[in-house]
Amino acid sequence: MSQKVLLSSEEINIILHRLACQLLENHIDFKDTVLIGIQPRGIHVANRLCQILAAEYGVKDIQQGVLDITFFRDDFRRGDKPLEATKTSINFLIEDKKVVLIDDVLYTGRSINAALTALQSFGRPAEVELLCLIDRRFSRHLPIQPNYRGRQVDAIQQEKVKVMWKENDGEDKILLINR
Repeated sequence: MSQKVLLSSEEINIILHRLACQLLENHIDFKDTVLIGIQPRGIHVANRLCQILAAEYGVKDIQQGVLDITFFRDDFRRGDKPLEATKTSINFLIEDKKVVLIDDVLYTGRSINAALTALQSFGRPAEVELLCLIDRRFSRHLPIQPNYRGRQVDAIQQEKVKVMWKENDGEDKILLINR
């Protein structure tokens, strides 16, 4: 099993700053916009973006939520081991809001489809956008494309993109692993 570093900590930081600027450009004051990180690893991207927006651009009070999609996935009953749900925390109404769904890697599109279904439990947003740190563009099973993309990666089926975060893994790094 070989691995290659796709993005270093510094490169991830640059990309997150660019994504924060793009969000700021499109949503200005975030009065009608909410950011929702998809469990488990999209929450790290969402947290970092909120930190950058607050520290660098003075955007305070961004409504941020966490969405668990475990029981909305189309492969929910297909695995051998039982799935364990994580928490959903959306303490605000999304009715008529602009929702930015945030995930680390966009692969087949099935997780985003599950997130869109799960999101319906919280109201009808005015608009939904997708932000992903890594877009594996040749692997889509569903016609889902990101509005905001950190880096586009062309990886074959046998390769895995692994996003590592300082909070969980001790360092920020994105690897391409050949299985």
